[in-house]
Amino acid sequence: MKTNLYDKVEPVLKSRTRSQTSEKELCSSIKDILAKGNYAVAIAIMNELIVLHPNSAVYYNNRGLMYFQNNELTKALRDLTHALEIDPQLDQAYNNRANCYAAQGDFISAISDYDISLEINPSNIRTWINQGITFRALGSYDLAIQNFDIASILSDSFPETIYAERGRTYHLRGDWNCAAADYGCALDLLNNHPELDDYKAKVNAWFTELLNPVLNK
Repeated sequence: MKTNLYDKVEPVLKSRTRSQTSEKELCSSIKDILAKGNYAVAIAIMNELIVLHPNSAVYYNNRGLMYFQNNELTKALRDLTHALEIDPQLDQAYNNRANCYAAQGDFISAISDYDISLEINPSNIRTWINQGITFRALGSYDLAIQNFDIASILSDSFPETIYAERGRTYHLRGDWNCAAADYGCALDLLNNHPELDDYKAKVNAWFTELLNPVLNK
């Protein structure tokens, strides 16, 4: 699912010390490093920030998310749980921990954490989408579609993802016309996001899977 990248950790750490690099510079460097997929390097920088702020729920949440993206689920769960011990109202941490549970196949725990995230912040679009994907994994297609519909009503954020994931749900439920319409909308939007080419390829594969029975007639 994700890529483990451990190269360049030592050179980066040796080139910066807390006396030479401000906290602001450390934070600003993480975005560029993550864009290159260097999760191990970003985690090492987060380690420095957590040393500076050991009671920062946000920093533990961020490092937990990075561990998740680097397939280190045990470490991710540890950090995200600690973030929630520090700040039980941090809805992003519940969403991220739910993603970890879902990745482990523990869908019931995932749904529970998504519910708490939405109780704290009903406008968390990522949580609505992620919970919808988890409902779909459980075969609860109606609940999944309801989540995607709510996400589309609440915000215009992530429309390409909402269309794609709702389309996949319609597809699996057997609503081929609705699925085709949503896949088409998703792909049109994804044409404007070259950084999402991998996701676009996944949606294209879903669409091809949908069309194959028609093409084979």
